[in-house]
Amino acid sequence: MNNAEPVESKFKELFREQPLLVRSPGRVNLIGEHTDYNDGFVLPGAIDKAIFFAVAPRSDRTCTLLALDLNERHEFTLDEIVASPKRWPNYLMGVTDQLLKNRGALKGFNCVFGGNIPIGAGLSSSAALEAGLAFSLNHLFDLAIEPLDLVKYAQKAENEFVGVQCGIMDQYINIFGREDTALRIDCRSLEYEEYPCDADVAVVLFDTRVSHSLAASEYNRRREECAEGVTIARGVFKDITQLRDLTPEMLERCAPKMSPVIRRRCKYVVDENNRVLKACAALASGDMAAFGQYMFRTHEGLRSEYEVSCPELDHLVEIVRNHPAVFGARMMGGGFGGCTINLVKKEAVQEVGEMVVRKYRSTFSKDPLMYVTSIGPGTSVITVDETARD
Repeated sequence: MNNAEPVESKFKELFREQPLLVRSPGRVNLIGEHTDYNDGFVLPGAIDKAIFFAVAPRSDRTCTLLALDLNERHEFTLDEIVASPKRWPNYLMGVTDQLLKNRGALKGFNCVFGGNIPIGAGLSSSAALEAGLAFSLNHLFDLAIEPLDLVKYAQKAENEFVGVQCGIMDQYINIFGREDTALRIDCRSLEYEEYPCDADVAVVLFDTRVSHSLAASEYNRRREECAEGVTIARGVFKDITQLRDLTPEMLERCAPKMSPVIRRRCKYVVDENNRVLKACAALASGDMAAFGQYMFRTHEGLRSEYEVSCPELDHLVEIVRNHPAVFGARMMGGGFGGCTINLVKKEAVQEVGEMVVRKYRSTFSKDPLMYVTSIGPGTSVITVDETARD
């Protein structure tokens, strides 16, 4: 689904009124993986793949949700918000729960949604659901919630209702995304700096077609391991509050007190924060070759130190490592499957794609999926005519 028309049509068919239409994008993260929940630095961008919402208020306290792509419906009331075994409603009910707790002035609503963000590919369809609905309800009910508070409510929905202890990056870039611009977000201060993206470089994603069977549980475990590292480091440096505060030299002093696993986790995070800063300097100077090398180093750290990769992801990175049209590549997202992100010269996208499919198929007997994306704006109110022109 490339535009809002099917969502709007289904809404009108079901509810016989004109809805508010909202576009909520997925995201890519160029560099800075698993650093957001350590108060570190990330460099994401919103993308041209999105979820479209059609919403309208009701006169009662009932909320009706229709997932158009799944052809599944879920109803709940504002007086009883209970987790669903279907899982997808939980992202939306979690947001509703947060708005009720923090704003209160909410009524029932009808919502139809669908889009073209691949599920399970690491493009943050979950944050698009959460932040997209938060934005929609804020607009629909004139709640006057500031953008940063929308981000925080959307993140809390996933933390507290869904049960995934995600950082703030995905929801942040969903709301604050800019056209043709990556944002270096300081996940402690929640301030950002803009970095224009090279118009001659395509963002290409290769999907392993491996499901994230371990992603949620291992994600939460990595957070626990990082927290353990902070506790140990605080015994040496009392002012430490997050791994963000450690330099490589400080980590060396703490390392003898850490188990080998905790030491590896902490080393990856400390190094990755430094890589983001160096990569941003390379991007600002237009040195895409240097930027790409930092991406490759990030993948090596995710594979051997943070241990969230898998053979399929590693193979996709190795396939492109020495191709002259590929600046950089790495696994992206929680890990254990999903996509690699690749920066490729636009004129070579087809050639690189054909090579990757051929070599991946010869090893794993299946074709990877390929998505060519561009960096676009964050969540916004739209019309069907606008999306039809895209």
